[in-house]
Amino acid sequence: MPTFKQLIHDASLQCVERELPEQTALTYLVELAQLQRVDLYMNYDQEVPTDILESFNIGLKRILNHEPMQHVLGYSWFYGYKFKVNSNVLIPRPETEELVSYILSRVDEMFPNQDITAVDIGTGSGAIAISVSNEEKHIKMYATDISAEAIEVAKENAKENDADVQFLVGDMLQPIVDAKLKVDVLISNPPYIPSQEVLESSVVDYEPHVALFGGKDGLKFYRTIFENCKKIINEKSFMAFEMGWDQGEAMMKLVHEYLPEATAEVLQDINGKDRMLFVYFK
Repeated sequence: MPTFKQLIHDASLQCVERELPEQTALTYLVELAQLQRVDLYMNYDQEVPTDILESFNIGLKRILNHEPMQHVLGYSWFYGYKFKVNSNVLIPRPETEELVSYILSRVDEMFPNQDITAVDIGTGSGAIAISVSNEEKHIKMYATDISAEAIEVAKENAKENDADVQFLVGDMLQPIVDAKLKVDVLISNPPYIPSQEVLESSVVDYEPHVALFGGKDGLKFYRTIFENCKKIINEKSFMAFEMGWDQGEAMMKLVHEYLPEATAEVLQDINGKDRMLFVYFK
């Protein structure tokens, strides 16, 4: 049996050969070891237990074929919470954690210690809605998605993370309009990739296209929200969006076109790229 150290070394070389990040093998083995309650770093020079070795080899084969590691594991970590993921939902991205942080900050600034209502449009796995809800107990959280399969995954994630979120199946804002609800915070990380953009096979082959592509220019769903948001937002409110790194200027133009009375700002992610748009009313 190889030691943990030997296994990581050999697997890392395989990952590099398949143009995967060198740390992929280590990250995967850490997750498997934690599932078996084995401290990888305390046992670095010890032989790998048979059950972990078998699971690792089976999973690594899938990963080397560019299947997302999160699908192999069956879960993904986001904002300190564990989320079930599969082919029906988009895998939560690290940059979206920054969106959650900014949302929580703006809630504290605009609605200190107030009970408010929020909605996450196009919730997917429920990562944003569940994280915001668990971090800010003053928020009554709703979440919508056009995919009933995605909503089922989100409901499981809410249950596993003990989150109080009400999920509604339907197209964009329509379930909230139909329920005659008014919200103080509207959140959305909609599909924003232009339909003609070429993506990595690990994304195209394994993640739902309905959650990726936003029309010819990637802005289709933002337009829908900007056109209809006044039906559900309160006078004093804000909207928070994730967007593509090159869409900041176009997004600001859309705000000025559809919501001239609002103020807006584009925020950058940790890498200095335009990544978030916040729109404020009153």
